[in-house]
Amino acid sequence: MNTSVDNYFVEGCGRCTLGGTPDCKVHRWTAELELLRKIILDCGLTEESKWGAPCYTFQNKNMLMLSALKGYCCISFFKGSLLSDHENLLVKPGPNSQAARLFRFQHVNEIQKTERHIKAYIFEAIELEKAGLTVTLKKNPEPIPVELEMKLEEDPVLKTAFEALTPGRQRGYVLHFSKPKRSETRIGRIEKCIPMILQGTGLHDRYKSRR
Repeated sequence: MNTSVDNYFVEGCGRCTLGGTPDCKVHRWTAELELLRKIILDCGLTEESKWGAPCYTFQNKNMLMLSALKGYCCISFFKGSLLSDHENLLVKPGPNSQAARLFRFQHVNEIQKTERHIKAYIFEAIELEKAGLTVTLKKNPEPIPVELEMKLEEDPVLKTAFEALTPGRQRGYVLHFSKPKRSETRIGRIEKCIPMILQGTGLHDRYKSRR
């Protein structure tokens, strides 16, 4: 186990205003995340802290992450679309997701019933990595600004949180980020909105709550 990952279970990822508070999403799923952590480590992966969250690697290659979202906690496979998924257990984070696939959980008993399948999928992911297989990405049909695409690709936690938003909330952010003509301004808007995205809220939610 990695001591920096231990801090995640206490403080959360620390990247939004809820970090370190009782309202942090990590505290909603403490038992579930700890059980998933044990299962993953049993499979022999190396535990690291990346992007403020537990990341698991094989031969220095990112394999999967643990995440806590508003409605569930999950294991996110970086190359999940390559998995055979014979049990039909994986879901896309969002309709346009190409590579990532998730195991979603809301209760410890769900994890316990699925443990052998979780391990089987992890071992399959390891074999895919040994074979050097990669996901061929298609051009995203949505008019997502390149600055947002780059940010999502370099930050899997943010990508998982963004793709977990409702289509309407995603569209609201995309339109907001796309408006400025200058790339620097678009990047500034994205950075400013990251805490809201990580909290699972939409751009206009704060205004609706005041009505």
